[in-house]
Amino acid sequence: MDTQLQELRKLASRAENRRTETGIPRVAMVQGEIPEHRLAAVYDPMVNLILTGSKTMTVGDRTFRYDPATYFVMSVDLPAVGSVYPSDDGDPYLAISLTLEPVIVANLLADLPKPAGGELYSPGFSVAPVTPELLDAWLRMLRLMERPNEVPALAPAYEREILFRVLQGPLGWMLRDIATPDTALSRIGIAIQWIRQNFAKPLRVETLAEMAALSVSAFHRHFKAVTALSPLQYQKHVRLLHARSLLIAGEGNATSIAFGVGYESPTQFSREYARQFGLPPSRDAARLRERNIAGPIIDFHHLD
Repeated sequence: MDTQLQELRKLASRAENRRTETGIPRVAMVQGEIPEHRLAAVYDPMVNLILTGSKTMTVGDRTFRYDPATYFVMSVDLPAVGSVYPSDDGDPYLAISLTLEPVIVANLLADLPKPAGGELYSPGFSVAPVTPELLDAWLRMLRLMERPNEVPALAPAYEREILFRVLQGPLGWMLRDIATPDTALSRIGIAIQWIRQNFAKPLRVETLAEMAALSVSAFHRHFKAVTALSPLQYQKHVRLLHARSLLIAGEGNATSIAFGVGYESPTQFSREYARQFGLPPSRDAARLRERNIAGPIIDFHHLD
């Protein structure tokens, strides 16, 4: 696998320290020291492969570490905190990712034998060892960066192969569940999307449970198992992350932003913000701007 990793590293070496498009749909890469405010975000469903260095991902009270011998699958939108590290030799962190599209996974599943049912009360994120077959599929995909005229014809086939290899591995059930109606994970995904789109509104767990077609108690169990957070904790994380992006971009003061993201008390907002990020809102935003990492409002999507 060393030869495969070396070629992948060479192909992805043009990446910057933010999401860098490859010209291939849903495929991106990133390299170097990523600003901390971009590593604390709501992450889209993805398959993420580390090429150099390592990364930790913390969701709720669960932390995973993965390196060039492993890949990470996130099957639902999750507020998480990431940290990246260079290799022992000092080479910068380097990774590639494929954003998951449920329709594409579903079309692939239609061509495969139907497996056993999904797992109950399991997280929507995990790490697994990479295989030579999966690396081969990634290699074919990234080589298209040097042959962009072949992307429309070949990228869909290589994407299916990457997904197929993941489906054959220990985390395959996660892909199956996001593309299969009526699984616990897909039902929780409906509630997650509602929270993401309506995070500033009051949240009633009973309403979310009804959306997911689950009892309130079953909904709580499944939601916490998938996200490592309760529904209210999930909403709070999304609110605080969005507030932080607005503060960094200078889109208002702490009080106006607190009300804008759904808080009724600026004092409670400031207290919960400081607990989450280590400093009160204005001081945290000023610190990040002083590091010259402020920019447009953070894109919560497709972070690697």
